[in-house]
Amino acid sequence: MIKLIEKYPIPSLLLFVIVMLGFTIDAIPVTIMEARNFISAREMLTDNNWILTTLNGEARYQKPPLPTWITAVFGYLFGIKSILALRWPALLFVASIGISTYLLSKKLELTKSHSLINGFIALTSFYILGITIEAPWDIYTHGFMLMALYQLFILFQSQKTTILRSLLLVLFLAASVLSKGPVSLYVLFLPFVIAYGIAFKLKGGALHLLKLFSLLVFGIVLGGWWYLHVRVADPETFSAIAERETSNWHSYNVRPFYYYWSFFIQSGLWTVPAFISLLYPYLKTRVINLKAYRFTFFWTIFAVILLSIIPEKKSRYLMPVLIPLALNIGFYIDYIIREFKNLKTKKEKIPVYFQFGLIGSIGVLFWITSFFLGPLLTGIVLIRFIASSIVLAIIGFFIFKHLRAKNIKTTFYLIIAFMLSVGVLVLPLAQVQSQPDYKSFTKLATDNIPLYTLEGVSPEAIYNYGDKIPSIKTKEGIELPKEKQFRLLTSTTNPEKINELAKLYTIEFVNTYDLNFSDRDHKSRLVNQLYLVTLK
Repeated sequence: MIKLIEKYPIPSLLLFVIVMLGFTIDAIPVTIMEARNFISAREMLTDNNWILTTLNGEARYQKPPLPTWITAVFGYLFGIKSILALRWPALLFVASIGISTYLLSKKLELTKSHSLINGFIALTSFYILGITIEAPWDIYTHGFMLMALYQLFILFQSQKTTILRSLLLVLFLAASVLSKGPVSLYVLFLPFVIAYGIAFKLKGGALHLLKLFSLLVFGIVLGGWWYLHVRVADPETFSAIAERETSNWHSYNVRPFYYYWSFFIQSGLWTVPAFISLLYPYLKTRVINLKAYRFTFFWTIFAVILLSIIPEKKSRYLMPVLIPLALNIGFYIDYIIREFKNLKTKKEKIPVYFQFGLIGSIGVLFWITSFFLGPLLTGIVLIRFIASSIVLAIIGFFIFKHLRAKNIKTTFYLIIAFMLSVGVLVLPLAQVQSQPDYKSFTKLATDNIPLYTLEGVSPEAIYNYGDKIPSIKTKEGIELPKEKQFRLLTSTTNPEKINELAKLYTIEFVNTYDLNFSDRDHKSRLVNQLYLVTLK
């Protein structure tokens, strides 16, 4: 099986993502950022707002439109109500990161086997997967940027600019900017260039570098056309949004400089190899290609440093760092595959046994989680849980077997099989609701009574409802609907506002709608009260 995977590396990486998540990722509830993207995509299709993007009928210029365009196309083809269809574009961009990582590794003159390992590490890193639902714009901007950097690496190495490579570089740069502005230019492109200059030196003469700089400028300008258009078409709204977004960089979620120092933990199951791969004095004498290792090491380090300079910090901003880190981890994995049988010291053996043994233990002992799921395990859920427990236990057993035999390459691919099984079998278990009060808005859209909100509801609620939910509260005050009877959705924290309406309307409480799937991560914004309001 391993030989077959290595024979067809790119199809293997693509197929891995599709099989692992392509038919089960809809089990995870829609997040707030996803909901914003999905709503804007829906309004592109229903209201034709493709350029001046909207959210619940109001201007939404915080993010560029390219990812939402792609989402809208998938929604049009496969159904705007299908969470699976709307998440497929992001999954394809996850696959593109794995493929680009493989291709870039090959250009770094690593072996085909080593390059493929790098690709799989990228695809199984925690936040590279998690970012697809937590902040969907990011996977597009960094995916396009990695494609651009692959072209740039070739242009750096060849020391000449060909028409095709130059065109691809410009288009991918423009697509990255049109996905989330200059973010990826700062956190991926800039550290890439710095690291390349340190490891390989910038060659080709001043004229060649000037051409590359011109291509960079052209790509940024081409990607910035949307910002210019919106600024001209709706200057007042655009300026207000831009000012608010800019102020967040130094006043919102401000964290200390060292906040990102534990960044390697975001690689998830590769945390231990990630940490060891960053021990430059240790690993530099153990890698086959020192220049390539030095390049990925400095690319990772400078990306973290540049992120640390910005006052506003969030864990998800580390996602692009995991791309060069995956390449860096690959050097350590390649080393232990080659040399583990020859290692003599316990200091080098223990981390390997811990890394793979921990995942093997999780597989063997997965059945223990049944004690926490308890009454939820009935019917098809119980069958799926039993199947998951058996498959993971078998994989865990073979992990221990090959680890004992010191077959690290086979053990590595068993970890990949473990992740595949988690996506296919375990992930759907997340759809089981442990919160008994869960209630969806979907049925509200089936009758003709209009629905309004008092002060706005969460994006998750608007997406779940399936249409816009206008607010009756404006800057001037409360603007009463024309209808004699309507429904009103409001948060439980504002009951006094209902009393104001009681002077003119008969207000009847209907139900509580709670979109929280679990009590463990309960969000108050997902709980709303529904009232039937009738003119007296």
